[in-house]
Amino acid sequence: MPKTQVTTDALRNPNGVFAQATTVEATGRLVFVSGMTARRPDGSIAGVGDVREQTRQVCENVKAAVEAAGGTLEDICRVDVYVRNMEDFAKIHEVRAQYFSEPLPASTMVEVSKLADPDYLIEINAIAVVA
Repeated sequence: MPKTQVTTDALRNPNGVFAQATTVEATGRLVFVSGMTARRPDGSIAGVGDVREQTRQVCENVKAAVEAAGGTLEDICRVDVYVRNMEDFAKIHEVRAQYFSEPLPASTMVEVSKLADPDYLIEINAIAVVA
C-alpha cells in the first residue's frame, strides 16, 4: 500500500510525530481500530499516572489490533488522540516516535475532560489501509 506524507510550505511544519496530510493508494481493506486505552490483555491498566507508559501500552494495543487485521503500523494513515492533559504533548510524541516512522499518519490530538476510566490519560483510534 503506497502511502505518501504530504508537505506544503503553505502550512506550518508539524511539531509532533504526524504529517500535515497523508495520501494512500487505496487498493486494500480499510481497518478501523477502535479507541485503544492502556488496558493490558489481563484487564489491568498500565502506567497509572504515567502518560509515557500509558502511551506505550496504547501504541502496543493499536499495533496488536492492526496486526490482527493483517497489517502493520506502517499501514496506519490516520490516528485520533484523546488526552487528559495537553501539556503531555511532548511526552506522548516521544513515545509515538518509537512506533510511527515516515511517511507519518495524519493525526488530531484533543484534550478531553474525561475518558471511560478515571485512570486513563490517553486513548487513540486509528485507520489503516491493509493491502
